[in-house]
Amino acid sequence: MDKDGNELTIADLLGSDPDAVEDMVDLSWEKQKVFELMPSLPEREREVLCKRYGLPEGEERTQREIAKELGISRSYVSRIEHRALTTLYQHMHGGTTNSAMLE
Repeated sequence: MDKDGNELTIADLLGSDPDAVEDMVDLSWEKQKVFELMPSLPEREREVLCKRYGLPEGEERTQREIAKELGISRSYVSRIEHRALTTLYQHMHGGTTNSAMLE
């Protein structure tokens, strides 16, 4: 019931766009899965992903910035990031994946 005594539905509480609500729930679930799987990655891959995407709640950095900080090439950061994302994708979706799906 709202403050005027009218009956509320789930749609009233969630908003007018059920697709947006579904997308938010999916994103929330995906983020949770990523956080659960992060410890399974090698330390360097974890470090690169955390810096790249500002995890847990930091500033996102470019591959070039990460490369400079870690003393490695930007292309190596890219390879590490790709390998880590591929691993996470495989764990989240089971089995193998086509690398084109991640790009």
